[in-house]
Amino acid sequence: MSNHSPAAGRSLLYLVIAGAAWGTAGAAASLLFLASDLGPLALSFWRCAGGLVVLLGVLAVRRLRSGARPGLARTRPSAGSLIVTGLLFTLFQAAYFAAVRETGLAVGTVVTLGAGPVLIALGARYWMGERLGRGGVAAVAGALAGLAVLVLGSGGGEVRPLGVLWALLSAAGYAAMTLRARSLGRRGAGGDPLVTTTWSVAVGAVCLLPLAAVEGLLPHTAELGRVLWLLLYVATVPTALAYALYFTGAAAVRAATVSVIMLIEPVSAAVIAVLLLGERLTGAVVLGTVLLLTAVGALIAAERRRPADGTADEPTDGPTDEPTDEPADRSGVRSVPGPVLSGQSAAR
Repeated sequence: MSNHSPAAGRSLLYLVIAGAAWGTAGAAASLLFLASDLGPLALSFWRCAGGLVVLLGVLAVRRLRSGARPGLARTRPSAGSLIVTGLLFTLFQAAYFAAVRETGLAVGTVVTLGAGPVLIALGARYWMGERLGRGGVAAVAGALAGLAVLVLGSGGGEVRPLGVLWALLSAAGYAAMTLRARSLGRRGAGGDPLVTTTWSVAVGAVCLLPLAAVEGLLPHTAELGRVLWLLLYVATVPTALAYALYFTGAAAVRAATVSVIMLIEPVSAAVIAVLLLGERLTGAVVLGTVLLLTAVGALIAAERRRPADGTADEPTDGPTDEPTDEPADRSGVRSVPGPVLSGQSAAR
C-alpha cells in the first residue's frame, strides 16, 4: 500500500513551504544589515522574541475560537521535553552563526547543511531503523553535490578548522532536532507543533539574550520603519510560520527525506538574491539549483510511493528494526499530522 493519503501530501508540502520560507530569511537579514548596525546574534534574538510574540498571539486566538467546543484529546509533552527541543534549536542557530563568523558564509553553510543530511540518515538508520534504499542514497548524494556547487561555485571560501567545528556542531544540533521530532511523531508523543515551536523560540530567545546584549541589542538606523517591517517579516514568515510547518511535517516524513527537502532553503535564497538583490545569475547557481531540485523531487516521489507501514523503499530480508509495541493505527508513520492550526500533529 502506498503512502498516497492527502495528509501525507500535506506534510511534504508543509516541508517545501518551510524550506522556501527559511531561504527568504537570508535576504531579509542582508537588507537589515544594510539598513542598520544590527549584528547576527541580535537579529537571531529578535527573530526568536518576535516569533514568540506572534505564536503566543496565534495560540490565544485559537484558544478563544475553540473555547466553546470540547477539544480533541492530544498528547501533551512534558516541559522538559519541550525545553530539550528548544535547546537543540538554539544550538543549531547559535553554532551556525559562530561558524559563519569564523570561516565565512559559504563554508559555514555548506558544512552545516551538507553534514546535516548525512548525520540524520545515519541516525535514522541506527536509531529508528529507517532505510533510504539505493535510490534514496543516490538522491541524498545528488542533493549534497548540488548544495556544494550552489554555495561554493561562485568562489571558494577560506576553510578554518574552528569554523568547521562550529558548523559540525550546528549540523549535529539540527540533526538531533529533526530526529527527535520524527521519533516523537512516530510514537504520537510530540504534541501540538504550534506549542513545540513556541517553546523552541522562547528557549532560543532566553539563551540568545545575553549574547545579543554583548553584541548590541538595539539597532541604530536612519530607516527605523524599514528595519521594523523587516524584523516583523523575519519573526512571522521564516520563523513562526516556517518552524510550525517544519515540526508538523517532520513528525510524519522520514528524517533523511526531511533533511534533503529542507535544502530548498539555499535554492530559495539564491533565487531571491538574483531577482530582488541584483546578484548575478551564474552557471554554478543554475547547475546547483537543478541538482538540488531534482534530488528533492526524487525523494518526495519516493516518500509518496513508500509503503504505508513505514518500511523503506528497499525490501529487507530480516525483521524490521522499528518498535512494534504500538497499534498500527496510532503510529506516526501511519497517521500523518493534519494542518498546523488543528493542533492534532505530533511534533522542531
